[in-house]
Amino acid sequence: MNKKEHTFVVLAYKESEYLEECIKSVLNQKYKSDVVIATSTPNDYIDGMAKKYKLKVIVNNSEKKGIGVDFDFASNCVKNKLITIAHQDDIYDYEYSQKVVDAYNKYKDSIIIFTDYYEIKKDRKEYTNTNLKIKRILLFRLRSRKLSKFKFFKRSALRLGNAICCPAVTFVQDNVPKKKFDVDMKCDIDWYAWEKLSKEKGRFIFIKDKLMGHRIDETTTTTKIINEGIRTKEDLIILKKFWPTPIAKLINKFYKKSENNNSKM
Repeated sequence: MNKKEHTFVVLAYKESEYLEECIKSVLNQKYKSDVVIATSTPNDYIDGMAKKYKLKVIVNNSEKKGIGVDFDFASNCVKNKLITIAHQDDIYDYEYSQKVVDAYNKYKDSIIIFTDYYEIKKDRKEYTNTNLKIKRILLFRLRSRKLSKFKFFKRSALRLGNAICCPAVTFVQDNVPKKKFDVDMKCDIDWYAWEKLSKEKGRFIFIKDKLMGHRIDETTTTTKIINEGIRTKEDLIILKKFWPTPIAKLINKFYKKSENNNSKM
């Protein structure tokens, strides 16, 4: 039997009511990926889920806390060619890992491989809305495998907002640094990582199929951060990596209006 090339690292935090649904989805894959749980908040609930589904729990005992720390830990806690950080609130469709592995085997110079996605709102799947349409426009040129290796086109998907959905991303471990995420940011850690990786040699492979569901819920960390106004400040920091300050501020003003839907670009 060939060694599996892909691992889902389910990033669990405290006691999420959606954790079991996420675990079921990553276990129910056409390509039978390895699955582990990573957490910085070990508890009986997570241990119970791990025992029920016979999964290993890897605990982050780092004294430094934060989302960026957790993400870097999750992306490096196992050794495999391909790592997907599965957010505990989200779900993955049956063909997600198969399509990712197939893309990797065709393009070994990939940095990240990511799919399109749909949103889950109150247990209802929403496959298109204004926000998702904008993201797909920004990602359109990355459908071309020829263009996906050029820095300009990788960054074009990021310069007007974060068009890449973090839980839809798989890292090609040989082609990315161990430290990918900013440890001080609370919201834009993924956008920061994509901006950083866009300058590396290699492809951003975009799979246009909607192969995972990202949950939009008022109890999620993202929504809480938006309500605290942290996201707007971090947005400006990232936008200034692409634009002169006056233009970055102008874009950020427009961008802030989309916060009434927390699945903002």
